[in-house]
Amino acid sequence: MNTQHWILLISWILYSVLHSFFADARVKDWFSQIAGKRFRYYRLCYSLFAAITLVLLLWYQFSIVSIKLFDSKMIRFGLSLLFIIPGIVIMMICIRKYFYDLSGIQALQKDRPSITPTLQQNGLHNIVRHPLYFGTLLFVWGLLIMFPLISNLIAAVVLTIYVVIGIELEEKKLLLEYGDEYLQYSKKVPKLIPGF
Repeated sequence: MNTQHWILLISWILYSVLHSFFADARVKDWFSQIAGKRFRYYRLCYSLFAAITLVLLLWYQFSIVSIKLFDSKMIRFGLSLLFIIPGIVIMMICIRKYFYDLSGIQALQKDRPSITPTLQQNGLHNIVRHPLYFGTLLFVWGLLIMFPLISNLIAAVVLTIYVVIGIELEEKKLLLEYGDEYLQYSKKVPKLIPGF
């Protein structure tokens, strides 16, 4: 690995840590106390920060010269599409479903209705509890198969570790928020991989 790969590795780790840090309930409570009424914009600022830093990180990743791990063959190209296409479809379904709630855009509405959060158990959530993470992992590993570069391997490994840790943190939050309802749901539906 060269210097650019080390920078990329550190950047992906830093992105993952910051993403989890600002999503933590204690951090949000702290910001809530400081910001007061303006805290309603926290989610929007968080989403903008995450999107901008992700774009910058991906720009850097795809701009560096990276070493090919192995020669790409037509079979691997076809295999990669078996990961990439479902990954993109799953991510798009989830983003479309959650965009309004997760982006924080509702903070811009003056007379926004108060929405009681409900535990999602239908659609993709009937197959896995964390479909967005599942789709993301399919996509990044498919990208590695299609473009077997060290830079893509770094991204795939760091994002996989981030997802595994992030799921554990999210599961604790969901259990606190939904209690027995989430416990029963988790007994019926696998965490990340369908059928496991």
